Amino acid sequence: MTRLLTVIGAVALLAVGGFVLQGRSGGDLPSNPLVGAANAEDKAEIDVSTVIEMVQGDENAPVEIIEYASYTCPHCATFHAGPYKQLKADYIDTGKVKFVYREVYFDRYGLWASMIARCEPSKFFGITDLIFKGQSEWARAGGPAEIVGELRKIGKLAGIEDEKLEACLQDGTNAQTLVTWYQQNAEEHGIEGTPSFIVNGKKVENQAYDSFKKVIEAELGS
Repeated sequence: MTRLLTVIGAVALLAVGGFVLQGRSGGDLPSNPLVGAANAEDKAEIDVSTVIEMVQGDENAPVEIIEYASYTCPHCATFHAGPYKQLKADYIDTGKVKFVYREVYFDRYGLWASMIARCEPSKFFGITDLIFKGQSEWARAGGPAEIVGELRKIGKLAGIEDEKLEACLQDGTNAQTLVTWYQQNAEEHGIEGTPSFIVNGKKVENQAYDSFKKVIEAELGS
């Protein structure tokens, strides 16, 4: 399990500094000034209710699972390559589980990936799949310009038009809102690492799928 940064550490890593540079792979780096560095008064003015919850499955399913994951977390990529697909087939697609995906931001790269995934909400889970599948390539592409260039390619592969993609990446207000939203969620549920899960309000650590199934079955009363 990947350990979370402290809030102070997250602020330092997410503070992009408000610069814009021309990326070698085309396009500008996202200009998200001082993301995560808002003071208490500023945060009080940020309306996190504007953040769309990304949900799969029956809204009225008897079991709700919230996953907290980072796009730069290798363990999260492993979960989505295997156990998640089993979970979806066994429980989400069968109406037994309402699945909610919430991002955690270790660094600006994970934030940029999230902003691309959320650019067209209807494509969120498909883009998330592409991001995790290509994690070993885009996350190691080089510096910020190269990494954001690879993320742009994923957005384009998903069918997002260039103009819309750039607008999503350059939306500093949305970036700040997402970081505040993530911090509030992590504090509410005591998230200390990724992936972590909240099953019907109870925190569950990452574990083998067979063990996870037992937790779900217990909630279903099976």
